[in-house]
Amino acid sequence: MAGFFMTKRTAFDLGHIFIGRRGVHNGHRNTNKDMTMRSLLLSSVATLSLFAFTPAFAADEAATFVEAITEGKASVSFRYRLENVDQTGFNEDAMASTLRTKLKYATKTFKGFSAVLEFDNVLQIGGSDYNSTVNGKGQFPVIADPKITEVNQAYIAYTGFENTTLLAGRVALNLDNQRFVGTVGWRQNDQTWDMAGVITKPSENLTLTGGYVWNVNRIFGDDHPFGDLDTNTFILNGKYTGFDLGNFTAYGLFIDLNDIPVYSLSSQTLGLRFDGTYQLGESVKAIYEAEFATQSDYKDNSVDYTASYYHISGGLSANGFTGKAGYEVLGSDNGVASFQTPLATLHKFNGWADKFLSTPAGGLEDFYGSLSYKFGDDSSLKGLKFDVVYHDFSADIGGDYGSEIDFQISKKFGKYYYAGLKYADYNAKGFSTDTQKLWFTVGANY
Repeated sequence: MAGFFMTKRTAFDLGHIFIGRRGVHNGHRNTNKDMTMRSLLLSSVATLSLFAFTPAFAADEAATFVEAITEGKASVSFRYRLENVDQTGFNEDAMASTLRTKLKYATKTFKGFSAVLEFDNVLQIGGSDYNSTVNGKGQFPVIADPKITEVNQAYIAYTGFENTTLLAGRVALNLDNQRFVGTVGWRQNDQTWDMAGVITKPSENLTLTGGYVWNVNRIFGDDHPFGDLDTNTFILNGKYTGFDLGNFTAYGLFIDLNDIPVYSLSSQTLGLRFDGTYQLGESVKAIYEAEFATQSDYKDNSVDYTASYYHISGGLSANGFTGKAGYEVLGSDNGVASFQTPLATLHKFNGWADKFLSTPAGGLEDFYGSLSYKFGDDSSLKGLKFDVVYHDFSADIGGDYGSEIDFQISKKFGKYYYAGLKYADYNAKGFSTDTQKLWFTVGANY
């Protein structure tokens, strides 16, 4: 179950234009062949969208370029968070008090073109007794929210072809449930993608997405040795929503990482997903999903492996209550290598304590159950929501890992404000160490 304060975005929340790459890459290969491939991909993405479309400019487009700039839309958001981590093996707890500010401006469309520019800033408020991954405070547990100021998004998009969007730049990209591609919206700094892509709808119920990514801007920022990942990654996704029972998605993810220390994360993944809801009665709704994927080594990954992923869950929703149970497996190839999802929004899955951000070599089995309740419109506590989740973790090959209990209470206040309290308690039995995390969050979106 995702945290309440996970940033909510569309399937492609367009990112920002990027010329060059952030950061310094150790041992990365940047050959003429790579540059040629990138040029070809940029050309092919554009060509793909031209084959059957005619210009279709919207009636509400700006009349002039100046009007597109001056009549755009500005927004600002704030998110304050107090996070505490108590982890066995550290003499002191970690405590982070941070404020994230986002400033965003979107132009109107002019002759099919539009642009977005977004800045974000993460400040430390008060003390900084935590390991941000770049502040050198390894005596504390990790809270991966470093101080940072950067251009978070800036994109150019073209929508002049019917039912088609071309995009290029830094993209805040979420696909499906973010299990394989996501912005890690829970953390204060987003994960974004320097890429070129095309999104097209050949029919009302079918959406096709294709993209080429040459750099991943991770949540750790430029000061981290791997705050950026140089890559040649291809993303393919097709989603059909025409079935009464739910949505069917087929996808391919081909990750080629160019920095020697992360060659082992280069992989190719092919998968199928089905999710949906079904009304059982006036107030009762069934919720279900099933997914299967297979993964193998790719490009410079020196480990020859094949591993499977599968996830099935089901539940009921009625009168404000929602209960679910699920079973998720990230398989292992005989303990040599396991199914990895390095580009995902990992906080959404396998417990909020974030003990399984990287899948152990023995794989991971996660049996979980959740229960939530949200007060309805007829209550004086309208919008107040409670969530509780239990996870039982074990290895795909091996023994028990541990268990976790997660709890959350959240509330939106009016149109702009929200607040929440969230807690995770991981009980280690065969993997990592006991960890308790507590978050208090307040925010506003204007």
